Amino acid sequence: MPITIASWNINSINIRLPQIINLIDTENIDILGVQETKVPDANFPIDALNNKGFHVFFNGQKSFNGTAFISKQPLTNCRHHLPGMEMDYQRRFLQAQCNDTLLINCYVPNGKAVGDEKYDYKLRWLDALIAHLEAQLKQGWSIILMGDFNIAPTDDDVYDAQLWRDKILCSAPERQRFQALIDLGFCDTFRQFNQQAAQFSWWDYRDGGFEKNQGHRIDFILSSAKSTRYCVDCVIEKKTRSWERPSDHAPVIATFDSLG
Repeated sequence: MPITIASWNINSINIRLPQIINLIDTENIDILGVQETKVPDANFPIDALNNKGFHVFFNGQKSFNGTAFISKQPLTNCRHHLPGMEMDYQRRFLQAQCNDTLLINCYVPNGKAVGDEKYDYKLRWLDALIAHLEAQLKQGWSIILMGDFNIAPTDDDVYDAQLWRDKILCSAPERQRFQALIDLGFCDTFRQFNQQAAQFSWWDYRDGGFEKNQGHRIDFILSSAKSTRYCVDCVIEKKTRSWERPSDHAPVIATFDSLG
């Protein structure tokens, strides 16, 4: 049976909750991973989502970060901490299991600027993620990895490659970490179907970034080899940017014939 999986940085679940429900209904999404929920677990709108028939896992904190899975089917074996970063207070990671597939939802640190201590933290976080994924693949898991990676992996994924050369989101060490994910056997599902440049998932609110299509492609659904063979489509759904009070990110939506 086909299954549709989406990833969306919603930039506040309290503001965007009606849009989340709208997206799930109109795009018939089975599993949605969201980032930047910006709400502590005690205040997560679980009742509103449960009343709509959704199963929910969440990992949040006040005002910043936060991830969640919103699913039409039960998920199991939830994990809230990225191995190697257990002492990290920032809530950026969520893992769950659907059938024989691991679903991993990430909000990768932005890094602020190349050379900043937040940039060093970003690289450490990515190294921990790569190590965790490698360990899970060695155990034979099929994995679907989604989230806001805060990396534009190639020059085609940023509106002005020269302007952004060696800057945050586009620096060589960040891109090397993204390539390390691909080298583990992960597929960038969007690029499996769309090779065109200037296809973006994030546009700055300022200076008419969306209207000018001055954006970055930094949101991804990556699939391991066992899952990639079942992937039949992946799109960036830009219509959400025309909604009232939109997130600055658009959701990525991938369809699989099944979860391998």
